Amino acid sequence: MANLKDIRNRIKSVKSIQQVTRAMKMVAAAKLRKSQERMEQSRPYATRLENLIQSLLPDVNRSMLKVLDVREVQRTAFVVVTSDRGLAGSFNSNIIKKAEQEIAEFGKENSELFCIGRKGRDHFKKRDYHIADSFVEFWNELKFEDAIDMGSGIINRFISKKVDEVRVVYNYFRNIGSQEVVVEKLLPVSFDDSNDKKAVDRIYEPSKLEIVQSLIPRHLNIQMWKYLLESFASEQAARMVAMGNATDNAGEIIRDLQLEYNKARQAAITTEMLEIVGGAEALTV
Repeated sequence: MANLKDIRNRIKSVKSIQQVTRAMKMVAAAKLRKSQERMEQSRPYATRLENLIQSLLPDVNRSMLKVLDVREVQRTAFVVVTSDRGLAGSFNSNIIKKAEQEIAEFGKENSELFCIGRKGRDHFKKRDYHIADSFVEFWNELKFEDAIDMGSGIINRFISKKVDEVRVVYNYFRNIGSQEVVVEKLLPVSFDDSNDKKAVDRIYEPSKLEIVQSLIPRHLNIQMWKYLLESFASEQAARMVAMGNATDNAGEIIRDLQLEYNKARQAAITTEMLEIVGGAEALTV
């Protein structure tokens, strides 16, 4: 059995860790509120714009824009959205695992990566994946301009025909306790046409070409912004839950150590009393 000093030191150490995890949970909760508000504000606009483009695509000649060009897929770019920091449960590991599955299915030699977040970049760099570009150290001051800058490099990669398809792997925020890993095709721009839709006789003003050239780039920027907002909110939710669980686990460890301390203290007192009684009996003989 450990001595009393060792147990006291362990209790002190666990309490210090518990204070850190409790503080991290509070910080994550504060960031989650702000990021969730931004995410929920952007969702209606992104959805409405997506539906509008989906209704226009059947009536659009894909030769109007290079981002609409559908060609044989020989090389694919994967945009992997992770975080810069850990301590968020399985948030990063789930993304990386899903990305590796997608890449393995298509072929590592036929794939290249755009890593958003340090965790994904470091993981794939150590394993000699082809990383076309990476983006780190921007989450704390996340701005719409970041999405535009990231998207421009990815889109140029597709337009220059260095890749034939772009897929994005990210965490979709459902609620605080649930984040879903999602794989979406970003380029070429296409939508599900399985639902039969009635043909609509439209009059385009100023012109069909100008409308498409205005809406499609805007849609791509909004999609990149959506990926960042969804991922950031999911990261904070995952970290809040992970730190909450760590705080609770620390409390259980402290209770177990306190019980062990009380037992050790009681055993020490009992041993000391027995020694005193034994010594007194020896003097009376």
